[in-house]
Amino acid sequence: MPVLSSPALGVLRHRNFTLYLAARVLGALAVQMQSVAVGWQIYEITGSLLDLGLVGLAQFLPFVLLILPAGQAADRLDRGRIITCCLAVNLLCALLLFAFTLSDLHVVWPVFAVLVLFGGARAFGMPASQAILINLVPAGSFAQAVALSSSAFHVAVIAGPVLGGLLYLAGPLVVYGVVAALLAGSVLLMLGTHGERVVASQEPASLRNVLDGLRFVFSRPVMLGAISLDLFAVLFGGATALLPAVARDVLQVDATGLGLLRSAPAVGAALTTAVLAAWPLRRHVGLWMFGGVALFGVATIAFGASTWLPLSLCALVLMGAGDMVSVYVRHILVQSETPDAIRGRVSAVSAVFIGASNELGEFESGLTAGWFGLVPAILLGGVATLAVTGLWMWRFTPLRRMDRFPEALHGTAVSQTTGLGADNSPSAKPT
Repeated sequence: MPVLSSPALGVLRHRNFTLYLAARVLGALAVQMQSVAVGWQIYEITGSLLDLGLVGLAQFLPFVLLILPAGQAADRLDRGRIITCCLAVNLLCALLLFAFTLSDLHVVWPVFAVLVLFGGARAFGMPASQAILINLVPAGSFAQAVALSSSAFHVAVIAGPVLGGLLYLAGPLVVYGVVAALLAGSVLLMLGTHGERVVASQEPASLRNVLDGLRFVFSRPVMLGAISLDLFAVLFGGATALLPAVARDVLQVDATGLGLLRSAPAVGAALTTAVLAAWPLRRHVGLWMFGGVALFGVATIAFGASTWLPLSLCALVLMGAGDMVSVYVRHILVQSETPDAIRGRVSAVSAVFIGASNELGEFESGLTAGWFGLVPAILLGGVATLAVTGLWMWRFTPLRRMDRFPEALHGTAVSQTTGLGADNSPSAKPT
């Protein structure tokens, strides 16, 4: 988490940024609290590991279908209004979950239907959220805005699951009620936010333009290698989907313990962000990326083998740290090599590979847990992550041998990583 100084806090004098920051923090708190309640409630109702995986699949399908058009929308439409609409949909989802729980729900398919709607909103919200910050503050205040936004977001991601777990002791109705109230406040704050109007792309909306970001990524092997490495690492290392089962059946803790488990990767990511902000990577960046993914795999194996809560928390912290190193390298590569005119579309492609793979990884984890059992599935995911790391080191030699980042936009990209990369990490991902 970046260390904040008086100049960094001075960026709060910009009203639109302050409103956006408050909306973002409330929204992140709400989503993280909701993630704990949904996972625990579904596992209480069905006791099915596969159903925990279906939580991810329900969000993956709309996300992967909508994210590329959402990237073009972020380049053409008012980003603030896109975010406001997505928050309003999230509010609707929380109210539906509240209503289903109030009706003494004994089946889970209505919850999956709500998660499909939630996944669609997340698809449109992610590219717009990644691109809007520069429209809310003057250029000279951008780095400070990124640092403060990153710090506040990490606090919300760490505190949200713990609060959700504590509130769940009073029942899921309490959690969904508080989530709805927080999201309502977030919507109101965004309605008062008015960013600098950007010149919309004059290109006609077409399938070709939507796919421009995809073509751009595939034309650059180093960027493709970095993005696809993260994809498969997250795909096979989706142990976080199984946290409700691990909490109840392996560690034998309640919803508060589940909240601590869900917060632990965010703690690791936040600490790593602080270190990288103070000492940015300068040399051997390719090896650092592979090392981060390898650490993620080793920590996943340790988590699967643990039956002691403190050890499990430490393993999850290391998973978050390893993931953040790879996110850091990937985000700088994407930002430094992408023209601004297609930045939204390329961010959407990155979201397809990384953001959607979080949900698909959850489904994979639930499926393998249903086949092989809970602990073997987690161990298998860690081993598969290490195998992918070795294969990609052999297949993408230029990435492995990369010593320094591209010079273009290096400083800006380093700053943006602390604020944007975390949104795509598993620890920060909404469920």
